[in-house]
Amino acid sequence: MQMSFRRLAAIAAFCALLPGCSNPVSPDKADYVGEWRGPSMVLIISQDGKVRYKRQKGASSTSIEAPLRKFEGDSFNVGIGLMNTTFVVSKPPHLEGNTWKMVVDGVELTRTGRGTVQRI
Repeated sequence: MQMSFRRLAAIAAFCALLPGCSNPVSPDKADYVGEWRGPSMVLIISQDGKVRYKRQKGASSTSIEAPLRKFEGDSFNVGIGLMNTTFVVSKPPHLEGNTWKMVVDGVELTRTGRGTVQRI
């Protein structure tokens, strides 16, 4: 992550007031949509391009709620203007048996929900 998360949160709050601030997830990236959970991490990506993220590391936690800007290969960028962060996807969404998985920022996530986005 390359910026202050408090700053990104403030920008995301401002963005929520602006219509059309996020980019919808394109059909070729539809497998990313849903609620993803892993050890100490929750990532929610909605079809309309809203991203919610929470990660616990020891006693500290990081939360982001920001619009999707773009995909860069398998990874994706959220934020506005120069205020953004990139989530590095080393394994894009894929099926393992009947379970959808992906690896984001070094954490293996499992899709636990799709469709309605829950608060984290």
